[in-house]
Amino acid sequence: MKYMLIMRATDEAYASMADVSMDEMIELMGRFQEEMLRAGVLLAAEGLEDPAETVVVDHGSEPPVVTDGPYGETKELFGGFYLLNVASREEAVEWAKRAPGTGPGFKTEIRRVSTIDEFPQDNPWIQKERAWREATGQL
Repeated sequence: MKYMLIMRATDEAYASMADVSMDEMIELMGRFQEEMLRAGVLLAAEGLEDPAETVVVDHGSEPPVVTDGPYGETKELFGGFYLLNVASREEAVEWAKRAPGTGPGFKTEIRRVSTIDEFPQDNPWIQKERAWREATGQL
């Protein structure tokens, strides 16, 4: 099963990491990612750009309104993610507990990623997506 570990933190939590050097953070994350690679569970890992560089498309009106970041309120920012292929939700939780660079104000949201097999296989759009995934080596 695929699970996404969504790394979130408050503005204050990010500020508390200001003194950690980029080299130190890369070392921490690199060791964790290497451990997940050795275990055969890591599918993807990405960090996200600073929220000040964000663009938001608000679909609450027609046409949608586009505004530059940062978000109006930033109680918890989505800073990056890991995509894991693990046997269970409990295993995803265990990996999340071991994530480096965390502490007060940091949270990891864990969400299962649906697979194409869970959708109606006779649907032409699902069939097209399956063909695309097979052609690109994703299935």
